[in-house]
Amino acid sequence: MQSYHLTQWVLFFFIYSFIGWVWECCFVSVRKRRWVNRGFMYGPMLPIYGFGALAVLISTIRVRDSIPLIFLFGMVGATLLEYVTGAVMERLFNVKYWDYSNQKFNLNGYICLTSSLGWGLFSVLLVKFVHVPIEGAVLKIPTIIAEGIAFVLTVAAAVDVTQSFNDAMDLKRILAQLEESKKQIRKIQEKLKVASEEFVEDYRQRAGEFVEDYRRRVEEHVEDYRGRAEEMAEDYKKLAEEHMDSYRQRAEEMVEGYKEEIKVQKKKRREQINSRKEEYLARVHARREERQRLLARLSERAELLMKEEFTSKVDELIGEDKREEYAKIKKNISREMTKMHDRTDRSYIRAARHLKGNPTAVSKRFSEALAELRKHMDEK
Repeated sequence: MQSYHLTQWVLFFFIYSFIGWVWECCFVSVRKRRWVNRGFMYGPMLPIYGFGALAVLISTIRVRDSIPLIFLFGMVGATLLEYVTGAVMERLFNVKYWDYSNQKFNLNGYICLTSSLGWGLFSVLLVKFVHVPIEGAVLKIPTIIAEGIAFVLTVAAAVDVTQSFNDAMDLKRILAQLEESKKQIRKIQEKLKVASEEFVEDYRQRAGEFVEDYRRRVEEHVEDYRGRAEEMAEDYKKLAEEHMDSYRQRAEEMVEGYKEEIKVQKKKRREQINSRKEEYLARVHARREERQRLLARLSERAELLMKEEFTSKVDELIGEDKREEYAKIKKNISREMTKMHDRTDRSYIRAARHLKGNPTAVSKRFSEALAELRKHMDEK
């Protein structure tokens, strides 16, 4: 195989990255029955195929005439590259962008026997068939033009890699936040459950004392109210007796007046209201209001006693430590709400786009969060 200079190696890299992208997009799109822009990057290239092709070409330089050795050397070189790339990317992003864990004879899910055999077959096809016309085409490009093309592609790829890296970091950050949020919510639920159980248990233990003390105080006030009520009843009885005759006389007068008034009202279609009736109603209303004010004062006094006794007892039952614990739980809930607002729509969109381009991505650390994010994507 002819030796190449750096520019030609760069062109080979981009060509095979593009071919790999076409292959992956077609393969995955057929399986998913929808178009999938496969890969880590925005542009039409899959660097793993570009680096894989270079690894195969370099590792088979001295054995190009032997198909078995091309198969073996290419398989080993590409498999090592795939393992290292997968391990580094998972370590960096906490996401495994391809996973062979369900395949037989796999190593940590990064490589497997089937994939390695595929790399070996790819090596033979590449060296013996695919690379021959591509090599001829690249070698015919004038050096100055080749350098210009390589420079433009490198700059474009650098911009793409930067953006794609940011997307991957967005995905990592969102997955980490979702996972942490789930853990915090579980902790808050558990703390509330424990705090509620402790409160109930503490309340049960001390409720007897509270009830007994409250009963004693109520009995004291009942005796006081009973005496006052008897005095009020006696006064009211005397007042009623004093006004009974007056009321009876007035009632008789009003009855007579009513009879006359009924006749008048029938004739005049009840257009006017008798002045005596108005006076009567006014007195009734005044008396009713007086009784209402009395009852209101009694009610206010009873309510005030309830507040004085019950509130202090509840504070005693809850305790300062419980109030502090509830305040801490509220603070944690507020913090979680703030974190939710920090997760912007833009970050979610970028993470979703990145995840759509890598449908085989899995994460051992953020498995639940990744499943939740995929669920949201499917619902859309």
